Amino acid sequence: MPTQQTVHRAIAASAIGNATEWFDYGVYAATTTYLTHAFFPGTLGSIGTMLGFAVSFVLRPLGGFIWGPIGDRIGRKHVLALTILLISLATALIGVLPTHAVVGVWAPILLISLRVVQGFSTGGEYGGAATFMAEYAPDAKRGRYGSFLEVGTMAGFAGGTAIVLILELVLSHDAMSTWGWRLPFLLALPLGLVGLYLRSRLNDSPVFDEVSSKTDQTAVSTWGALRRTVVRYWKPILIMFGMVVALNVCNYTLLAYQPAYLRNTIGLSEKGSSVVVLIGQLLMMVMIPVFGARSDRVGRKPMWWISLTGLFVFALPMYWLMGRGFGWAIVGFAVLGLLYIPQLSTISATFPAMFPTQARYAGFAISYNVSTAAFGGTAPLVNDWVVAKSGWSLFPAAYMMGACVIGMVALCFLRETAGVSIRGTKTPNRGAEPQLA
Repeated sequence: MPTQQTVHRAIAASAIGNATEWFDYGVYAATTTYLTHAFFPGTLGSIGTMLGFAVSFVLRPLGGFIWGPIGDRIGRKHVLALTILLISLATALIGVLPTHAVVGVWAPILLISLRVVQGFSTGGEYGGAATFMAEYAPDAKRGRYGSFLEVGTMAGFAGGTAIVLILELVLSHDAMSTWGWRLPFLLALPLGLVGLYLRSRLNDSPVFDEVSSKTDQTAVSTWGALRRTVVRYWKPILIMFGMVVALNVCNYTLLAYQPAYLRNTIGLSEKGSSVVVLIGQLLMMVMIPVFGARSDRVGRKPMWWISLTGLFVFALPMYWLMGRGFGWAIVGFAVLGLLYIPQLSTISATFPAMFPTQARYAGFAISYNVSTAAFGGTAPLVNDWVVAKSGWSLFPAAYMMGACVIGMVALCFLRETAGVSIRGTKTPNRGAEPQLA
């Protein structure tokens, strides 16, 4: 068994990669006004900027299909080192791109190209980091330790939002529009290098090493491993797909789309919308470990039921409340954020336990990224387009409610795995002993 110090290092190495990924999304969401001015002037407007956000998800499934099987064959560590480097580099390069005024149509093309690279890399980052953390964590504390991956999520997103807000406070609007928006993107590179250093100092998880020492995972090609995963584990892949629809429609609506929604639909200022989202994010970040530890005691499924039913019931009232003014916007966003946390805090404990070790990285990456690309990453674009066309400002709430219904149906078929060992080559299950084929 790894020492507690090693477990803590594994948590830090996993979480900082997730923080780097979400730092990019936080900065992108908080700078949509400046990005629209720099890259999408004219008729496209914010739709073009939202398209730039959504297009980063186009290659996430391909990234999952490629990185996942490779991670199951050669190990989690090597893939995670490469993905964090690619993510941070692509994000930093956005900060040095020429604008539309300088190179014309090449500006949005270059921006979208970097978003695609970022999305392809993320296709291997998140599933691998969650798998890596879950395999290092003690079975009885997988919810508690795994939740720190999502602390990294919120820290990255909140960090990106906070840096943009600070720059808006110290720089003039003209300075932010011309060069100030670039600075947060550039910070992603040193953040990624720190993560690369931490990951390079760790060995692969003991769970993976145990299986790889007994079976030759490299004897199967990447395509063969991918085919085996899809054919043998289609049921958990489908269950996870449905749960991720709910998870990420809520996620990207509340976190990525919310700043633009508060500005364009509610009429808050750029600073005001950033403050609302930042307060909610910080509150969510504090509560993530609390809910993660709670799931070790009561189980993963009860946490998901509380979250899905709570969001279904309160989405419309809270979005209506957000339209009443700045103070009510803080209250409404905070309530929805807290209702979302029981899902977010248990991802690393729930999803990796749905697959055996030799298919865990691939199964997670495939299901998560296909669902995210289809429904999660497109959520800001869908919300923005429907609200603009229909004028119905409560549509994001209705969209979240529909996603929660899909999540509830999938949740009915999920096995409870709180406290269950995820060692061995058999699918984790209560009462079953870990086995090595």
